[in-house]
Amino acid sequence: MIRPRDTGAPHGDYFRALNAELQRAGPACPCLVLDLDRLDRNIEVLRRSIRAPMNFRVVAKSLPSIPLIGYIFERAKTRRLMAFHRPFLNAEAEAFPQADILLGKPMPVRAVAEFYELLRGSFDPSRQLQWLIDTPERLQQYLVLAAARGLRLRLNIEIDTGLHRGGVEDERMLAQMLETVAAHPDHAEFAGFMGYDPQVVKLPAMLGSHEQLHAKTQARYRAFCNIVRRQYPALWHDGLTLNAAGSPTYRLYEGIETPVNDVSVGSALVKPTDFDLGILSEHEPALFIATPVLKVQQGTKVPGIAALGKLQAWWNPNRQRTYFTYGGHWMARYESPAGLRGNELFGYSTNQEFVNGSHRTALLPDDYVFLRPTQSEAVMLQFGAIVTLRGGRVSDRWQVLQQTT
Repeated sequence: MIRPRDTGAPHGDYFRALNAELQRAGPACPCLVLDLDRLDRNIEVLRRSIRAPMNFRVVAKSLPSIPLIGYIFERAKTRRLMAFHRPFLNAEAEAFPQADILLGKPMPVRAVAEFYELLRGSFDPSRQLQWLIDTPERLQQYLVLAAARGLRLRLNIEIDTGLHRGGVEDERMLAQMLETVAAHPDHAEFAGFMGYDPQVVKLPAMLGSHEQLHAKTQARYRAFCNIVRRQYPALWHDGLTLNAAGSPTYRLYEGIETPVNDVSVGSALVKPTDFDLGILSEHEPALFIATPVLKVQQGTKVPGIAALGKLQAWWNPNRQRTYFTYGGHWMARYESPAGLRGNELFGYSTNQEFVNGSHRTALLPDDYVFLRPTQSEAVMLQFGAIVTLRGGRVSDRWQVLQQTT
């Protein structure tokens, strides 16, 4: 009764076909695979949820590829982008000269200066870019830079709606920042608010339902908006960007009264495992790591303690086979074939990963193992390109943004 059961199985239909296709046309090394048909369906789920006058903004950090962002722009009919990394910001501004870009986190003032120094193309930051400001001190730094360089900066203020990761917490701090902006019309423009709220779906249920917790964040958001409306009416206008949400919470904005008019989503469109949430049940995993099997061994052989390896294989049917894969130790979970697992006794390797499975997994050398990333942003940056699929066939290769400095 306590002996582990055999959880192994061969590839199902989807991954069996993908295994054959990658053997035919894949790169024969670890690669990211993006199923465009699944991506399209995820975009349609999002478009049914986010309707005018609400706007959808693509979260670039979760989808760090210029061709991928451009594809989503076209399918989702948006040009709004949320950027998080200064080198990527320059690449995105050059690649998408008509984009409306909001920073998703505050940048050191030196990073702001470098953006302008390296800016190329027709992108106009004075109309199309909003820098995120979280404190009065950072605001002063930005104003000094703007005055020195003759810039007029559009400034979006980060507000704390309950996440407690920084940003404006109270009326006093907000008033101080708004007064400073109003006093420098030549170099600063109030562009709106950003209030990220993932805690709504991550807090224990004992604290309230998703809807109850979300209502609290919206009340705080509305209170910040009312401060501007009542005390600084000259700064308030219909063109402000009132941004919120993220992949875990965007569906909570469906059909409710909210001051928010701009919703950010990224990871939900490819659905790594960290986003296996009930609220995202209509979304499908669309991004996988595929890596070839290099070697197959019967049983489990652990250096120096061979007897213990034999005991593992005898006791646990999921240790009956050993596979060494091309690369490994990614932020990812084994997806197919079923029942694969690492071996803690052998350890982990980014070169040839030691993977156990039962006889039922039935892999041979050159077959592929498939994994789902736990998140997209860091994992995608480990690969040079994404292999795209259309109708189950390799269709293209899209470059991933490079971590240049």
